[in-house]
Amino acid sequence: MPTTKLMQYLDKNHIPYQIIHHSKAYTAQQIASSAHIPGRELAKTVIVKTDNKLLMIVLPASYKIDFDLLAESLGVKRVSLATEREFKDIFDGCETGAMPPFGNLYGMDVYFAESLIDDEEIVFNSGNHTELIRIGIDDFDRLVHPKVLHCSYKI
Repeated sequence: MPTTKLMQYLDKNHIPYQIIHHSKAYTAQQIASSAHIPGRELAKTVIVKTDNKLLMIVLPASYKIDFDLLAESLGVKRVSLATEREFKDIFDGCETGAMPPFGNLYGMDVYFAESLIDDEEIVFNSGNHTELIRIGIDDFDRLVHPKVLHCSYKI
């Protein structure tokens, strides 16, 4: 079941959503395949660290972060992947690695890869490794207010 925190937030804001069940999978590409969703349509959540601050980057499953480009876009010298140990306690109710892209619910800034902005919907992890949620991109933008960056490239 998706995290209670996320479901309450979507319901409170009257956001229509669809829950998509899939077999247990851990990588974004495995999840996309298991759920029969093209990798470009599945948004993955990546936690990065810069200047001792954690940030959430949301990008298509079929893309990778360009860390030099991300650092330049953020105006910082270095950006690196955060370790699971650095962020696992932040996302209460979520399985490690299955965080939904709602950093605003966890006190974290959200950055959105510009490669996702033209989509009508966003599909993402619901907080576990067996379910996804699909909502309209306009609803996501209204709730999360992500900052859009050019920070990734297609695999």
